[in-house]
Amino acid sequence: MTTEIAIIGDHFMLPEVFEEKILAACGDRATTRTRKENWPDVPMEHGYAVEGMDGLKEYLGTADDVVDFVGEAEILVTHLAPMSRTMFSRLPGLKMIAVSRGGPVNIDMGAAKDHGVLVVNTPGRNASAVAEFTIGAILTETRKIREGHEDLRKGIWRGDLYRADVAGRELNEMTVGVIGYGHVGTRVVRLLRAFGCRILVNDPYIQLDPEDAAAGVELVSFDRVVAESDVLTLHPRVSDETRGMINADSLSRMKPGSLLVNTARGPICDYDALYQALQSGPLAGAMLETFSIEPPPVDWPLLQLPNVTLTPHIAGASVRTVTYAAEQAAEEVRRYLCSEPARNPC
Repeated sequence: MTTEIAIIGDHFMLPEVFEEKILAACGDRATTRTRKENWPDVPMEHGYAVEGMDGLKEYLGTADDVVDFVGEAEILVTHLAPMSRTMFSRLPGLKMIAVSRGGPVNIDMGAAKDHGVLVVNTPGRNASAVAEFTIGAILTETRKIREGHEDLRKGIWRGDLYRADVAGRELNEMTVGVIGYGHVGTRVVRLLRAFGCRILVNDPYIQLDPEDAAAGVELVSFDRVVAESDVLTLHPRVSDETRGMINADSLSRMKPGSLLVNTARGPICDYDALYQALQSGPLAGAMLETFSIEPPPVDWPLLQLPNVTLTPHIAGASVRTVTYAAEQAAEEVRRYLCSEPARNPC
């Protein structure tokens, strides 16, 4: 007897890769069918804008299309497909959903529980990609890569970047603060250690890995990481505790000439306060990869500042992110079919 699996992917989380990994893991115990949505070529939806999708965000697809495609399938593997309470009631045969992302924000988890549907996710799917990107972002700011690039494109040869009072700084002489020591933050710390910098970590819910502690990494308070860092890089989840934690007060306590890097989530920052800190100090520059509203408005003030590097939320965009997520999802499906406990139940 085979189990029917519906796979809904997109142009990033390729459904054919998930199908390949699932069939390799499950063999003839599974039959699959796939659908490919048009993300990222079209934007995601948010539940507050669509009737019947209350509480869902970062999803793509309509209720009718998803329900019709899933049909009698017992398992749904998806990246962005929504699953609202009403949709669960229309899919009585659905017993498991594997969401290929860190948080199942496109799934009504209360409804899943009420309908007895197991939901699993793929935590850390892009942690390595984001960590590597973060190191690149830090070097872009500390070594004046952005400044040299932008001026050279304008025909300006920045020979003055060799002046001792203008030149960039090496990481081995700097203190780098890391807020958030989860899947991404721990990898950032391990990559930073190779540069020989002093590393401070702020995360009130963890203990340092013994290897990091032995290498001199320090676990410190929020006040210390803000005040002592030459570079501050953000990696916490968005919560009531972290939303707006980078605000006028915390920015005012940062070192003159310090740098801020955000490859986490936009709501962690108060952007009005950040704009002021970049215009009049203490920040010398910032690298912003995520924003509270995506895409940001074309007249957004931060887009106009010369001391900011901005990228369109691409830190996690790597091919390995896709294959790693597919491998995790396939293992979860195999475990379900073999009546083994899930690794990452939500």
